[in-house]
Amino acid sequence: MTERKYRQRGYQDDGRSAPRAPRAPGPRPPAEQPEGPRPLNLMQWREVIRCARCGGELATADVSGARCGKCGAELRACMQCAFFDPGARLQCRQPITARIAVKDARNDCPRWKPRTTLERETRAAAPRSGRQSFDDLFK
Repeated sequence: MTERKYRQRGYQDDGRSAPRAPRAPGPRPPAEQPEGPRPLNLMQWREVIRCARCGGELATADVSGARCGKCGAELRACMQCAFFDPGARLQCRQPITARIAVKDARNDCPRWKPRTTLERETRAAAPRSGRQSFDDLFK
């Protein structure tokens, strides 16, 4: 037999190790899994109306005749509309006949609809004590 330069396994093996036994044909034993599908742990989503000027969340869904509670801005204005687009013709995605010059003043446009956004619900379900949170780390 010739002397090899490298003696680690795998380098120019000549088959001295015993080959593995082939797996027996047939069904595999079932892995232990809980019954039914796994529950999804997804974050909740909610629809929110926010003020276009200050970003404050508005509590009521009917914002047509109100003002913002934080900054006092008119809520029935072009800036608060779902169709407001500064890059569109007359700054509205809906066909309108006349341009409305002041976008943050109250107007009575018949196509006005409040702008809503989908946001993740990030608030905790129930407040927990610091000790309980610490103990949960080591369970």
